[in-house]
Amino acid sequence: MTKRIGIITSGGDCAGLNATIRAVVHAAKVNHGWDVIGIEGGGHGLLTSPLRYRELDSDFHGINHVLLRLGGTILGTTTKGDPLAYKMKDGKVIDRSQEFIKNYHSLNLDALIITGGDGSFKIMHEIASRGDINIVCIPKTIDNDIGLTEAIGFETAVSVATEALDRLQPTAASHDRVMVLEVMGRDAGHIALNAGIAGGADVILLPEIPFYELCHKENRKCYVRRPWICSDCCIRSGSLERR
Repeated sequence: MTKRIGIITSGGDCAGLNATIRAVVHAAKVNHGWDVIGIEGGGHGLLTSPLRYRELDSDFHGINHVLLRLGGTILGTTTKGDPLAYKMKDGKVIDRSQEFIKNYHSLNLDALIITGGDGSFKIMHEIASRGDINIVCIPKTIDNDIGLTEAIGFETAVSVATEALDRLQPTAASHDRVMVLEVMGRDAGHIALNAGIAGGADVILLPEIPFYELCHKENRKCYVRRPWICSDCCIRSGSLERR
């Protein structure tokens, strides 16, 4: 009997999602003859009526050269609509996990592939444990804050941040100024650390390391000509006092 698997892109989008979809179709459909069902709109696609999905067949695989270079995700995604705590139009928050599970089984899927971050994985792990769902999780987050692996999207984020740093440096030197480059990362400083080293920043501020005293001392120096780099939460309002 032919296996039938689904794939969801969940949470914020990043570089590499379409390449991941293409890889799944190639491995499952082309190599093994399995059916691949793309769930549209993230997990929300299994909570709508009618359900939002499409079969990713060999014709789809035929445009893989386009997908490898295409940003975003052709399946769509969302950062809202947690089935465990779904906010209704009237403001009420309800648990729709059983509805999600029922709709998953209605598609006769043998497994569900999730591309997401730690939040998506936590939600799907709980739903899977309630509804006999086989899941495969593919780490996807530019923050790279999922342990034991390097997440999809991280390398591109570092590349973009490094390019921004390279563009700031000549201006900082020309005007004899200190410039701060803010990057994303939330509670993880991986983008800041890697881009800072690659771009030759004088100072790299990380959320994992207290930096208030460093900022106070370095702020008195007038000869720093290259830009600093810090992660998003380092320069969030009030964070310098906390750290």
